[in-house]
This record gives sequence, C-alpha cells and structure tokens, in this order.
Amino acid sequence: MRVQTVLNGREITYTLKRCKRKFIGLKIDSDGLSISIPLQATIPSVDSILQEKANWITQKLEHWKNKRKLALTWTNDATYPLLGESWQIAINTSGEIHMARHPVLEPENTADLKQLIPKLSPRQIEKFVMAWYTQQAITCFKQRILMYAPKLNVHPSPLFRLSDAKTRWGSCNTRGVIHLNWRLIQMPLYLVDYVVAHELSHLIEMNHSAAFWKLVESAYPDYLVARKTLKEYS
Repeated sequence: MRVQTVLNGREITYTLKRCKRKFIGLKIDSDGLSISIPLQATIPSVDSILQEKANWITQKLEHWKNKRKLALTWTNDATYPLLGESWQIAINTSGEIHMARHPVLEPENTADLKQLIPKLSPRQIEKFVMAWYTQQAITCFKQRILMYAPKLNVHPSPLFRLSDAKTRWGSCNTRGVIHLNWRLIQMPLYLVDYVVAHELSHLIEMNHSAAFWKLVESAYPDYLVARKTLKEYS
C-alpha cells in the first residue's frame, strides 16, 4: 500500500507492508522508503515514528536520489554504459546487429540502409545486451585480475565468477574464489580496478583491518578516491 505523509516540509510517499512481526521496520533504498509494520499497528502510530526520525529519513532519501543509477531500459533507442562510455544497438551495412559507441554516425551512403537502429522487442534487446555485457565483463575482469594479482604476489591468478548481487560490487570466499558484479563493466575502468584490487587483497587479509587497507593501497594507491566515487552509484 502506498501512503503519503509530510516530513520536514516535504511530501513523502512510502510503501506500507503489514506482516507478522513485533516491531516497525524502516528501509530506504533506490526504491524509496518502505515500512513493515505488525498486523495490529495503526497508521497514526507509524506516522509518529516517522516524525521522530524525519531528519534521518529525509537525509537518506536525498542520498539515494543523488546516487548514479545503473538501471537499464530495453528500448531500441536506449544507450548502455560500458566502462563509462555510452553505447547503443546498431545495424551495419551488412544488416548485422551489433553494439556501437553513441551517437552512431550515419554512413556516407545510406541508400541500402533504411535504419541504423534495428526494431527489436524488449526481450530481444535484453537478451542481446546482457550477452554483450557478460562477454565484455569476463574479458575485462580477467585482464584486470592478471594485471593486479602480481602486485599483491597472488599466484597463480585466482578464479573469479560474475555476480548479480544487489548490494555488493565484489566478494571473496575462503576457497579463494572472487565474485565480481557484472554491473562494474558499466562504470569507468578505474573503479573496476579498485574493486579488483580490493577483492584480491582479501585473498591475503579476509577482513577490513588496517593491514588489509595497506594491501589495497600497495596495489591501488588512489583507492580512497575510487572508494568514495563508488559509493555514488546504486
């Protein structure tokens, strides 16, 4: 259920869910504010809690509003970020569908080429673009791991798998397998490098201690800048 209220002079719309729980829970993410309440709770009691936490809620909502979103739309004229550059689906003179840097430049002779952008269904676009992203991510991530592993004396090069995690850019388990979020391929290369260096460092230090951050810095000296920028994405 969608409910409206006013916090700090701002009209806020939130999602209200009733469930079998004893306490009221608040969650703020890219979808906005959502509240889970006990079955017997009343709207006035919820609003009272919201007013108490008004400053925190409005700050968090503004924080998410300013994040750089990586959401994709499956339309014929949509653009898709790859390592910080915009690409889109196009068709070449042979009639083959491919990805091209945006904007697509028209060829000198378009007599036999009535359209540069093919007409595909949303499902066809999603399948084509995701296959392209997957291949680009695998190739890029392998190259960056091969580049940063020697900096940390990690040999042989560790195994990695693509991840579709919603809240993590990367992870490393105790078996030495690194997971890298495929969405990283959408961002500038220096952010990919930071995450790679970060996860490779976990092969040595499975924590976030001072020793761990020294390892990250030894492989990627500008990690503080990259770490701050990465937090701007959702």
